Amino acid sequence: MPKLLNLLLAVEHGMKKPVWDCTMCGQCVLHSTGMTCPMTCPKTLRNGPCGGVREDGHCEVKPEMRCVWVKAYDRKVSLPLPTVWKEHYNDLRPPVDMQLKGTSSWVNLITKRDQQTPAGWAKRQEETHSH
Repeated sequence: MPKLLNLLLAVEHGMKKPVWDCTMCGQCVLHSTGMTCPMTCPKTLRNGPCGGVREDGHCEVKPEMRCVWVKAYDRKVSLPLPTVWKEHYNDLRPPVDMQLKGTSSWVNLITKRDQQTPAGWAKRQEETHSH
């Protein structure tokens, strides 16, 4: 089984890296970001642009780079993506679980590993009931 997982990881990275500059975060959200990887943002922002997007749509950190979120919006509007993907554009995405970095997002999606809340992220029982 590990050989099959390694092969799948290699295939996924081989397909996604050249097309979307995939960083193998293990929690792919391309479908909800106009087929633009938010992990390519210098600040790795997964829920929209920072406040520093320049007037010309370029990044404040890397001025030669077009803002990932400007690209994501343009692609969401212009690409023939499924409507359900376009509807997910404004969804709030959870923070990146760095424990999944370097793993296959395909496997994580199927096994629902990418939907598990890491220890320390969930509010403690007493915190949620004390308010």
